[in-house]
Amino acid sequence: MEKAEKKEAAPKGRDALVKNLYEAVGVLSSAIVIVMVCFTFVFRLVGVLQRSMQPTLYEGQSLIVGAMIRNPKYGDIVIVTDPTHANPLVKRVIAVGGQEIDIDFEEGEVYVDGKKLDEPYIAEKTQRQFDVEFPLTVPEGSIFVMGDNRNDSLDSRSADIGCVRIQCLLGKVYFRLAPGAWNVYEKTGSIQNG
Repeated sequence: MEKAEKKEAAPKGRDALVKNLYEAVGVLSSAIVIVMVCFTFVFRLVGVLQRSMQPTLYEGQSLIVGAMIRNPKYGDIVIVTDPTHANPLVKRVIAVGGQEIDIDFEEGEVYVDGKKLDEPYIAEKTQRQFDVEFPLTVPEGSIFVMGDNRNDSLDSRSADIGCVRIQCLLGKVYFRLAPGAWNVYEKTGSIQNG
């Protein structure tokens, strides 16, 4: 009688296949939901559509962006949502609320709170001037952003962009997705070339 009970307890070949298939679909569905939630609320995938961040980022690259950013700091690469532009802008944080920024366009140097910035990430010195007058104190709750390709970047030097409110940030860049490799955005503010 024990053998008969064991036979009834063990699922038959077809029943086992259906059960395994049902479990696999459940696991796959859960994984898809978790990935969707992560990419909606925690991380986002953003493409680079401009040349304004060269040589750090290039047009056509994909970026993994952390969606939660409350205290951006100098050197962070951020995604700015701007109502005057159809696509998000990729820029580097140069100064934050309360800091004074000044640019010497003849020498091409940028100063924050009177100190010249060491900017090894830029394509060339900052020569292009727009309509914002310097020195400028960044309002609290805002940031001053510029592209690394300084002379081919529409950024906070223009009144069209100006100082960006922190609420207008989509997030901070953490990874660059390159063909065949993940490249980590280092704390130094540069993307590893790979």
